Amino acid sequence: MSALTSSPVPSAPPSYEETTGINVSYPHPYPVPEPGQKPDGKGMNPPPYMGQPAPVNNPITVQTVYVQQPVVFYDRPVQMCCPSCNQMIVTRLSYDSGALTWLSCGGLCLLGCIGGCCLIPFCIDALKDVDHTCPNCNALVGSYKRL
Repeated sequence: MSALTSSPVPSAPPSYEETTGINVSYPHPYPVPEPGQKPDGKGMNPPPYMGQPAPVNNPITVQTVYVQQPVVFYDRPVQMCCPSCNQMIVTRLSYDSGALTWLSCGGLCLLGCIGGCCLIPFCIDALKDVDHTCPNCNALVGSYKRL
């Protein structure tokens, strides 16, 4: 009754690479496991880094820097290095009348010490400003103001 017509068997559909036109021979952007390696990426060598060359082992130069702490001046001599003559010194003190001396004098005048007692603050070093000088080069290295 019917005869089998022999029609050609359809072939397999084209692959994804063939339909999209991706060049199959193009190198992969990621490492491909070699035969015998696990495909999870363990044991694979990373791709070579094409950035800066490896640093050359140059000898390291060490420089020691000594930082001198700031000196705080009070009404006592200070041991320090003189910035003028670079010698280790103990400062020499000299006392000058300052704001506290004059305010003390004015306060005593207001209290009625007119007969010369108001001049007593000018005889007391604890009420005067202090200048610190170098005993070697006589340079002024610092001062302490009471007010």
